Amino acid sequence: MVVKDIMSKDVHLVQPTATLKEALKIMKEKDVKALIVDKQHSHDAYGIITYTSILKAVYMEEGDIDLLNVYDVAVKPAITISGEIDIKYAAKMMVNFNIKRLPVVENNEIKGIISMTDIIESLFKEIGE
Repeated sequence: MVVKDIMSKDVHLVQPTATLKEALKIMKEKDVKALIVDKQHSHDAYGIITYTSILKAVYMEEGDIDLLNVYDVAVKPAITISGEIDIKYAAKMMVNFNIKRLPVVENNEIKGIISMTDIIESLFKEIGE
């Protein structure tokens, strides 16, 4: 099974200039734990902002995040993966880099996102649970 078979195609983007509060609002409205940080131009890279990165920023700023924007907190460039890669390699990347999500990119365009949960759920289906 390859990444594109189990990835989520419902990807939510946020601009790097958005405030953290705006990013949190999108996350709450869309019920997601991560947003893809959009590119600024065609040759730019995507980034990712997660609950974990926001929590670290809140801790570092002692709760005062009013002046922070997404670019200050996001991981950019994000570690990405092709949709044509076997899911076992996606799992290996997640373990090796200690990350829970990988944006799926083809020709420098976002196509989806795959999470540890997606991989585990596919394993459950495989064993008939």
